[in-house]
Amino acid sequence: MVYVRQEKLPNLKQYKYSSVDHSLTSKYILKPFYNNVVIKCFPTTMAPNLITLTGFSFVIANLLTLLWYNPTLDQDCPPWVYYSWAAGLLLYQTFDAVDGTQARRTRQSGPLGELFDHGVDACNTALEVLIFAGSQNMGQSWKTVATLFASLMTFYVQTWDEYHTKTLTFGVVNGPVEGILILVGVYAFTGFIGGAHFWQQSLLATFGVPQLSFLPDFVYNLSFTDWYLVQGSIVLVLNTLESARNVIKARRARGDRSRYALVGLGPFFITWGFIVLYLALQPNILHCHLVPFTLFCGLVNAYSVGQMITAHLVKLDFPYWNVLVVPLSLGVIDSFGPVLLKHSPIPGIGWPSALGDGVYQVAFMFCMLGMAVGVYGSFVVDVIVTICDYLDIWCLTIKHPYVEGQEESTASKQLEPNGKKTS
Repeated sequence: MVYVRQEKLPNLKQYKYSSVDHSLTSKYILKPFYNNVVIKCFPTTMAPNLITLTGFSFVIANLLTLLWYNPTLDQDCPPWVYYSWAAGLLLYQTFDAVDGTQARRTRQSGPLGELFDHGVDACNTALEVLIFAGSQNMGQSWKTVATLFASLMTFYVQTWDEYHTKTLTFGVVNGPVEGILILVGVYAFTGFIGGAHFWQQSLLATFGVPQLSFLPDFVYNLSFTDWYLVQGSIVLVLNTLESARNVIKARRARGDRSRYALVGLGPFFITWGFIVLYLALQPNILHCHLVPFTLFCGLVNAYSVGQMITAHLVKLDFPYWNVLVVPLSLGVIDSFGPVLLKHSPIPGIGWPSALGDGVYQVAFMFCMLGMAVGVYGSFVVDVIVTICDYLDIWCLTIKHPYVEGQEESTASKQLEPNGKKTS
């Protein structure tokens, strides 16, 4: 399948990366450290995308230790596991930040770098949700699903914002900087305190706050994890509203129909409507096989995000269609038939399930995961190869190393002694 037509490729030459980072932590602490210390650890022969991919390998290592020690997301791990998660995530953040500095340092900046960087970040989002759920002993539950929804929506909305405004905007407090540092602290403290069970106790009771008469029992008994979900919900709403304001403002400045852009959020909510329905109709998947299903959801979101980034780079129309929603919708339809047969007031409405709720349903879910791997993998390979061929570059190595003074000598050869260009 061809994802980028040849007539759209010249738009790659017009690409110019634009970002605004309002984070004070990034400005005064992290960037000086990255630019003056960390960048010196990488040779100029190392491609920026290879730095990005190397950083992602630390997250993969974290996922493997999670699957070994806590595959059900509700067990305590040895303290060193939590420390390794903190170290791995911090290294991922460092490598992910340094790749841009390396690109400017080696004169390798370009559209492929943004696509590759965002693609890796999109894959990392779902994996980090699983690791965080394991650090909180959330288990295979709706709390983990809610965390996954918030994380994927944050990434989707940020990319949707960039597509319309042409600028990647980070707030004073944002996920890639402060959010990751908070997670690093949570992982490290979990190892120090002796396990994830700590987060399941009441926050107010732990800090010795007395239960006041007007405070309901369920509020007083909210655990650390529950309060995290409350805080995350508030931040999600605020960030979404801010991104919507940015998009409307940018489109109005260009004279476009501003509110129509909000339709671009529709595919995400439609997809998640099917996800919630499927899990509600198939509790076996929710409570016993949520880890592979989370990977499937992450790839669905990564595919949507990847299409948006590609459309942004080559100036395509906004991508509303995601083929990976098709098998998910079929699973919902198949599971909904028996519910209608059982509860419909009109006899005969409904249909028997072809998959049931046992081994065939589990096999279908893994088939969806396999399809997601295949579709997203083919998308990544096709787009990367297309861009590399057109721009005459390589993805993970530097094809044309920058030589200092080369541009000046080339320009001087094109000038006559009187300063006019030669024919």
